[in-house]
Amino acid sequence: MLVTVDTGGTKTLIAAFSKDGIIGEQVKFPTPPDQQEYIAQLRSTLKKLYGGQRVEAVVVALPGIIRDGVAIWCNNLKWSNFDAAEALKGVLGSAPILIENDANLAGLAETRMRDPMPASSLYVTVSTGIGTGVITEGKIDPGLRHSEGGRALVEFDGVVREWESFASGQAIMKTYGKFARDIHDKKTWDQIADRVSRGFLAVIPLIQPEIIIIGGSIGTYFDQYHMQLENILREKLPHHIPCPPFVQAHHPEEAVIYGCYYYALDTLTS
Repeated sequence: MLVTVDTGGTKTLIAAFSKDGIIGEQVKFPTPPDQQEYIAQLRSTLKKLYGGQRVEAVVVALPGIIRDGVAIWCNNLKWSNFDAAEALKGVLGSAPILIENDANLAGLAETRMRDPMPASSLYVTVSTGIGTGVITEGKIDPGLRHSEGGRALVEFDGVVREWESFASGQAIMKTYGKFARDIHDKKTWDQIADRVSRGFLAVIPLIQPEIIIIGGSIGTYFDQYHMQLENILREKLPHHIPCPPFVQAHHPEEAVIYGCYYYALDTLTS
């Protein structure tokens, strides 16, 4: 059994997979903003769900920069220098604790699920914040594993600011007073497409991926804005840099736990 944990800015999702990829029951709880509370609740939940069972690995996704099992910085949770691997050590016996960035993991899953698998992809999750993952030849790109596309500095409304500060799900809720599921008019979605496009105009020329995969809560409503988004990018990108095709994630809100599964398989067989 492989145990997977998707730690989001607002909720934490837990699921177990069999070695052949069959997902079991999913359990959610609100992500506590305090690190110690988070660890206490996660340890308690994992022991209750899987204690006494044979677990080969626990993969925990965190929304931030991860180095050697330590969350250097998680912007939306305001966690810094958080040694999650050490804090969870021994929670399910001798099962190793693997920590990785959530968008990297989501990108890993969504890229590997595509047939044929693209040689390079940029995964972008637009949810509480904006996360990015770059996948090359079916692996998390080692040179870009710590990249934080959502923190890219771009101009919007005459001010240089971080991409996620005006285009994330949290920013959209703050601006329009509605969750994405409650937005139905084309004008608003066209405005959202414009917001989302600003960061892509910065990162596409740098990465030039074969494909861009959109996930997260805003990714769930991909059909509402993707045509306008692509139109903006085709118009504004330099003529020698093509706009990559955009596709919706197969599992917009569950891509991370599937990525945890693939990451566990890769780690255990390497």
